[in-house]
Amino acid sequence: MQPDFRKKKVTVVGLARSGAAAARALDALGAIVTVTDKKPLDQLAAQVAALGSGRIAVEAGGHPDRVFLEADFIVLSPGVPKIPQVLEARRHGVKVISELELAWLLAASPYVGITGTNGKSTVTSLVGRMLAKAKKKVLVAGNIGNALTEDISLLRGRDWIVAELSSFQLEDIETFRPRVAAILNVTQDHLDRYHDMAEYGEAKARIFMNQGKEDFLVLNFDDPLVKSYARRAPATVIPFSRLLRFNPGACVMEGFLEYNGRRIIPADEIRIKGVHNLENALAAAALALCAGADDKSVAAVLRDFPGLEHRLEFVREKDGVGYINDSKGTNVGAVVKSVEGFTQPVILIAGGLDKGSDFSPLYELFRRKVKLLILIGKAAEKMAGALGTATETVRASTLAEAVERAAKRAKQGDVVLLSPACASFDMFKDFEDRGRQFKEAVMKL
Repeated sequence: MQPDFRKKKVTVVGLARSGAAAARALDALGAIVTVTDKKPLDQLAAQVAALGSGRIAVEAGGHPDRVFLEADFIVLSPGVPKIPQVLEARRHGVKVISELELAWLLAASPYVGITGTNGKSTVTSLVGRMLAKAKKKVLVAGNIGNALTEDISLLRGRDWIVAELSSFQLEDIETFRPRVAAILNVTQDHLDRYHDMAEYGEAKARIFMNQGKEDFLVLNFDDPLVKSYARRAPATVIPFSRLLRFNPGACVMEGFLEYNGRRIIPADEIRIKGVHNLENALAAAALALCAGADDKSVAAVLRDFPGLEHRLEFVREKDGVGYINDSKGTNVGAVVKSVEGFTQPVILIAGGLDKGSDFSPLYELFRRKVKLLILIGKAAEKMAGALGTATETVRASTLAEAVERAAKRAKQGDVVLLSPACASFDMFKDFEDRGRQFKEAVMKL
């Protein structure tokens, strides 16, 4: 049952897109809303303007204890760490929830929830399109773009809300229960926030903690950690694999993508290419079919879907050299999948803001497949220490310089790939800004 927020004091922590959306939604419900952000006010002008209502109080430049201890609810934006004020308020009995939990409480529609380290945005987009093709009323939101609380009216009267969910969003759920859910993979990421891979994986696994037998949980059985969750999941588990055959489940058999033994589409007709995208196609097909899509709708979308910007996006070919933008490759696992997908020699541009990653698993792959590694950003020294002897390695002070150096060394048949294995915030606004700047530099060659 939806809680009554009227006249309740609610503190929203973090004034990025999700925080601003949550604040507006709560204000519309009659709550007394305060938003707090560590950035100074002069750096938050656009975000404050986006709040719209003069009724929402803004505390900038820090997090005053009183706005936490006096609150009836605290809503955490994704990515906000467990700051002391939140922990202290929780000890005093203040209810702390995530923006995702708030959206769940306000919704009157069932969810398809999708989490994992890599592939979330692609799978979320595919599932949304498949269900829409099957004539379902769908809202696609979450970590993929619009915040879930962006428009309360859109959370109601839908056949499905298809939500891309990060581990950060899942940390503070209590009752969130997706009817259909997926964990695509769990590879090394965000170890600047989590103590180890086990803790990171457990944050992902919270997606199924409230499910029941009548719900569906789609799991990647090619990922040992994800496969292990099947033993304790309360939902009906639907496996997917590109290496093994499953019935029921999604797999590749005799050149076809199959679901529950039915041939859905020849694998070579799937428009998005690469090993990682075959896994994404299997997961998306299983999710959409669990949610009531028909086989023809699933196949039609897989034939037509061109892929997403900044995810192994083809930019151009110049002098026989292909330029590929994989700015969303922000962790080691993503880079492995990206580089493995090329048979051509790769000139790789990598680096950025380290997230506590161990780069050594890339060593043997780079030795075999990367002819030149160009490093940028704050992590360049650490990456050079771990990988510099695997292949020829140089550094560049800017992304534009990296592109120029790559172009000078590339020969016909090579691929120049931006796949950073790092976050972008040391040099760019976000991974999208990094990808756009890469494409601009490539087009200027």
